[in-house]
Amino acid sequence: MIKHIVMWDVRGESPEQKKETAQLVKSAFESLIGKIPGLAKLEVGMDVSGVDYACDVVLYTEFEDPASLEAYASHPEHLRVKQVIGDSRIARHQVDYI
Repeated sequence: MIKHIVMWDVRGESPEQKKETAQLVKSAFESLIGKIPGLAKLEVGMDVSGVDYACDVVLYTEFEDPASLEAYASHPEHLRVKQVIGDSRIARHQVDYI
C-alpha cells in the first residue's frame, strides 16, 4: 500500500469564489472513484478552518502498490480531471509514503 496526498490552494477573488473552485476540484477528483485500477481509497476534503496558512483542498488516496500510483499519473481519467480543473490551482503540495 502506498499513500498519495496532495494539497492545493485554489484561485478565487473572494471566499465564495474560492469555495466554488474548491468544490470543482473536489467533484472532479471524486469522479475517479471506481475508475482507476489499483486505487483502493480516495477522499477529498475542503478546508473548514479558515486560517490563512491552510490549504484549500486535500486529496487523500491509497494505492495497492507503487506501480498503481505510477500508472495513475498517466491514466486517461486522471488526465481528464487535470484538464477539467485546469489552472484553478495556484499552489500544490504532495507527499507519497509507504
